Amino acid sequence: MTRPAVLCILLNFRTPDMTLRAAEAALADLHSVGGELVIVDNASDDGSFGMIAREVAGRGWAEGGLVRVVASPINGGFGAGNNIGLRMRLSDGRAPDYFYILNSDAFPDAGCIKALVEHLEMHPQAGIACSHVRGEDNQTHTTAFRFPSIAGEFAGSARLSLIDRMLPDAPVPLPQPTTTTKVDWSAGASMMLRGAMLDQIGMFDETYFLYFEETDLCLRAARNGWSCWYVIDSRVVHIGSVSTGMKVTRRMPSYWYDSRRHYFLKNHGRAYAGAALSAHIIGAVLHRLRVGIEGRPPQDPQWFLRDLVTHAATPYRLSPEDRS
Repeated sequence: MTRPAVLCILLNFRTPDMTLRAAEAALADLHSVGGELVIVDNASDDGSFGMIAREVAGRGWAEGGLVRVVASPINGGFGAGNNIGLRMRLSDGRAPDYFYILNSDAFPDAGCIKALVEHLEMHPQAGIACSHVRGEDNQTHTTAFRFPSIAGEFAGSARLSLIDRMLPDAPVPLPQPTTTTKVDWSAGASMMLRGAMLDQIGMFDETYFLYFEETDLCLRAARNGWSCWYVIDSRVVHIGSVSTGMKVTRRMPSYWYDSRRHYFLKNHGRAYAGAALSAHIIGAVLHRLRVGIEGRPPQDPQWFLRDLVTHAATPYRLSPEDRS
């Protein structure tokens, strides 16, 4: 019986040492499934491409097409960079059965990739399988989610236990699963995508620079009958936010607001998007009233509510997909 063909995609942006560490971990695990790896340098413009290419050649990884290093001419974001890999074939010209997307700051445990492949092989209607993610401190990360909704926006911004009890199915973060289970969507730090599904629904929407792109992909998959799974036996260590720098800044970048708005407008329309925004603002005001009474600062990033409202008044640039 022929083994399914797997192509792992690693996206680098100015973290060559970390990317090589992730590549080493991925290759150790890919051996069990006979997969290949492509490293996409997302226009780092800091010498990353040359450094990675030299290291790959020097370590003998390039032999037989096991590892390829390609350069993107522009930094179009997470989705656009990964799409370069998703358009590629294996070194022998075959189309991969599965694409494994791995963050450059994520390191698979032994058996991680194999567990995802085996799950997808056992469940033909499963289009996406994602891993259990933990930090270097061994603490489990919340990576299993519901799709964003009006109720979810309200509950998430209000942060009131009474509202959570009244709307138990609203919060976007799910109670972290302890067994393999279906979820609406999961984080893209370690994500296996079925090639046949991508042939049907397309790749990442490149309108998103960063954030919401995997949510959007999982929603398109669900609307076309494909399920997403959280696979408990597939495990990775994830450092997180190394390329974005989000660990060292308190203010949300403008592209987060762009992505959030595009997600709601594209997938639910203007009326729904407006209601979701209003729900978020009302919830945020309730949160600020509560913490103000308690003498505590809001739990949102700095200037978050002001930036959200200000951004809502800026023009929305339609993507090519929206114009069609």
